[in-house]
Amino acid sequence: MGSLGTAAMARMDEQLPWFRALSAEDRSWVGLVAQAGIAAFVEWFSTAGEEDPPTPSIEFFGTAPRELKRSISLQQTVDIVRVVVEIVEARTHELAALGGEDQLQQAMLRYTRDVAFAAAHVYAREAEARGSWDARLEALIVDALVRGEVDDGLHSWAAALGWTSSPVVVIAGHAPEGDPRAVIDGLREKGRRIGMDLLAGVQADRLIVIVGGAQSVDDAAKQVVGRFGIGPIVIGPEVPDLHAAARSARAALAGLKASSGWPDAPRPVHAEDLLAERALDGDDDAREQLIENVYLPLAGTPLLDTLATYLEQGTSLEATARLLFVHPNTVRYRLKKITELTGYQPTEGRSAFTLQVGLILGRLAESAVTWRALT
Repeated sequence: MGSLGTAAMARMDEQLPWFRALSAEDRSWVGLVAQAGIAAFVEWFSTAGEEDPPTPSIEFFGTAPRELKRSISLQQTVDIVRVVVEIVEARTHELAALGGEDQLQQAMLRYTRDVAFAAAHVYAREAEARGSWDARLEALIVDALVRGEVDDGLHSWAAALGWTSSPVVVIAGHAPEGDPRAVIDGLREKGRRIGMDLLAGVQADRLIVIVGGAQSVDDAAKQVVGRFGIGPIVIGPEVPDLHAAARSARAALAGLKASSGWPDAPRPVHAEDLLAERALDGDDDAREQLIENVYLPLAGTPLLDTLATYLEQGTSLEATARLLFVHPNTVRYRLKKITELTGYQPTEGRSAFTLQVGLILGRLAESAVTWRALT
């Protein structure tokens, strides 16, 4: 048995490049597994002539540590078995009793068949355990981002799943009917096919998908929108990495909650297009963003009074000009400047609504500051 094991190691070193690339410790473990397999065959073969021989034992796979299974793939395990079989078969005439060559070869065929099945079983069991562990990590990551609890542990979990992509965007919608595990497995498989990192979680009736490595936000949404159930789908803002994804998740979920305020919204819709609805629904992030984007750029300038008057007069250019005692062209010029500063066009319905909400929020915030100063 010792000489067979030594011969098998020499053959593996000669024929298998991946074996030569292993560390000395891993090569030693492979050698012990090969020798244990040969010893198990010898023990089993001693009973092979019985009327009801026992099933070959495959416990020798337990000789190696669990870490070795991560270093050696199933295909490489098959290579090891093949080399060992070749060594034993080449020396059948030396090992078999007189006239027992056929019996030894038949025994080898049965034994290697069972070893092959055993190897597949070992790796399948490891893959299943790994899959369950990955699913738990994925659920933890999604839950942490939804709750905004981002720390070093989040990056450790993501690294364990092989997450390396940036930028990142979070998309939220309603979960489809059926088994949530099937939904998440389908998304994970989709990510592998398109070359993106995808993490997903189903929480109650919500499906939350974290996409990394997309060329654009719209491209990320296009890849996964078909996996959601009926109802609105909201795309959070793009963020540079997974650490900042809590902000994208917060915006996407706030948009999903407030989406009923805009029944005719496109599907999917960007969370920033729902700023007004989110602000009215109590989203502090949306309120701060509207004040910063709408009120503060106009505060202290004639543009603020022009916008307020224009909206109060039902977006009538002439009525605004009369009340402000200016020419209508002056109003047109100021409305254009408002669009340049805020990104919203007062003459367009949705933009005018968002500007109106931002204007009110800014006034309320300014009044609150004044009230606190007085009291």
